[in-house]
Amino acid sequence: MVCFAKAAAVELLQTPLPGPPLASLNYLASAIRQFDLESTGKWFILSAVVGLVAGIGGIAFHLVGQVVQHYTLVEFAHLQPGEASAEGAIFPHTEGDLRPWMLVAVMAAGGLASGVLVYSLAPEAEGHGTDAAIDAFHNKRGEIRARTPLVKTIASAITLGTGGSAGREGPIAQIGAGFGSFLGGILRLSARDRRLLLAAGMGAGVGAIFRAPLAGAVFAGEILYRDADLESDAIVPAAISSTVAYSVFCLWLPPDLRFLPLFGKPTIYEIGSPLELLPYGAMAIVLTLAGVLYIRTFYGVHKLFKRIPLPPHIKPMIGAALTGLVGLGVYQAFGSNPDALSVLGSGYGTLQKSLGDGMSVAVPLLITIALVKIVTTSLTISSGGSGGVFGPSMVIGGCLGSAMGQIFHEMWPDLVRQPQAFAVVGMAGFFSGCARAPLSTVLMVSEMTGGYALLLPTLWVSTITFLLGSRWTLYEKQVPTRLDSPAHRGDFFVDVLEGIHVEDVYRKDRRLRLIHEGTTLEGIVHALAESTQRYFPVVDDDGCMIGIFSSEDVRGYLYDDTIWKIANARDVMKSRVVTVQASDDLNTALGKFTSLNVDELPVVDPENNGKLLGVLRRKEVIAAYNRRRLEHEKHRLAAVSG
Repeated sequence: MVCFAKAAAVELLQTPLPGPPLASLNYLASAIRQFDLESTGKWFILSAVVGLVAGIGGIAFHLVGQVVQHYTLVEFAHLQPGEASAEGAIFPHTEGDLRPWMLVAVMAAGGLASGVLVYSLAPEAEGHGTDAAIDAFHNKRGEIRARTPLVKTIASAITLGTGGSAGREGPIAQIGAGFGSFLGGILRLSARDRRLLLAAGMGAGVGAIFRAPLAGAVFAGEILYRDADLESDAIVPAAISSTVAYSVFCLWLPPDLRFLPLFGKPTIYEIGSPLELLPYGAMAIVLTLAGVLYIRTFYGVHKLFKRIPLPPHIKPMIGAALTGLVGLGVYQAFGSNPDALSVLGSGYGTLQKSLGDGMSVAVPLLITIALVKIVTTSLTISSGGSGGVFGPSMVIGGCLGSAMGQIFHEMWPDLVRQPQAFAVVGMAGFFSGCARAPLSTVLMVSEMTGGYALLLPTLWVSTITFLLGSRWTLYEKQVPTRLDSPAHRGDFFVDVLEGIHVEDVYRKDRRLRLIHEGTTLEGIVHALAESTQRYFPVVDDDGCMIGIFSSEDVRGYLYDDTIWKIANARDVMKSRVVTVQASDDLNTALGKFTSLNVDELPVVDPENNGKLLGVLRRKEVIAAYNRRRLEHEKHRLAAVSG
């Protein structure tokens, strides 16, 4: 295989490209499509290209966002939002007295600019971009319009740069996903391959912007589904693209920040006793309740703005202005404390403090930031603004976790020695419940903070929130499992039947009319007249089945009464009997029904094929399949309505 690949590569390189550049591009695309994945490493090349573009896109988004922030929010409102320590700022930090009303004006102008841009060029770029990528995977054959990632990037940079409460993962994920879709279209790949490139691009964007390549790979496969399911085929392409994107993005940063976790050098966390899992479990319940509040508020505000009889272009302006007013209210309520302004922008500044010194931000302020961040994020994004929901979720979960860590530290100082550890676990647990993505969230937060020593409590809390929050999700376009995805329609017919066995379906109490091999044709005719059976097993003196015949098989003898007393069951029966065993799955049985075009199959003892246990009917198989599908549909509808 390796020799074949080398020879094919040499032949391809030595062949002159025909015609003009466009024809050459088509030739290369055709060559890539023709070679087998395993023999040419096509996925490695394509995934690496998607990762390269996602990394460059992440850099571009980072630069544009900081430029917008510096020349609007900092220049006019004198607000310099706090950021994570390894963020890589390109402008120096400036101090100045906040200009409150200018802040509201800047945010309103940013909302208007974002709304006009989105709704004029690409309305699908509104809201959080991850949901749009999920929808494209399941329902649009992996197709995203080429302009959507560009519009999403600029609109989100404006929204975040002017103080909107949103995250960076949505636009970056859509940049990667959009290029993956674009590349699949250029190469005329199948819908399946285009979907996988889309997912790989989504994972690459997340891995780069959050410095979490491993989490980005898992995120690409996990975020597509609401229940505990995974798009396993996307993991390897996403791992390649996420690694490349992470490397490209980090190499752009200053040398002292390269390959550091997002929140800087990791703090050494530890769990002192298994009993500490009890307060972590209590925190998980609080995080679940907060997650439900977050989701209900987010989509409640979305429905409210949909009802407002105004052009959608200006609704983000209203949401942004209200966000600014709410932020100023919190700022004034806490005596002009700059940490209170974490309800605007990314909010990473206060979160950075909580992770460093768990007691530096007071509990009332932390709880207020968490609750108000729910409101400001909903106003920013649900009004039609552009941005992600992962970043705000980190702040909400981290602040709640930090607050509860301080509370538990005051109550049990010998048990809870590091209250800041609760902030790390809170980030993971909160988003795990909201986004239905426990594995990637655990990995992402661990990579973002360097908190690998907290894997035990993080898994504990994330699992609890995932289970308790099963009825709610931030991503409406998620489907419960692969079975529910239109992308996999038809893939699981066999899988459904394989879960059901013959012994679960056939009626064991059904009384069968058996025909002895010596029974004359006259006796068989009388047996047919007295029974409603269609198929009659033929048995020998020991009761073992040696053949079978149907009522149609007897019909050919009915008009020749001279042989009624001469012919017997051996003359009528078919000795080659196709049977099933009780342990066979229904897929096996259905295959035999289809190949023979019969309505009944004898069920025999696996130890003795001649021992008849009963009969399996085709309609029983179909009824079992329909029942299973109905049960699954009820489960899906219950999950959606919940």
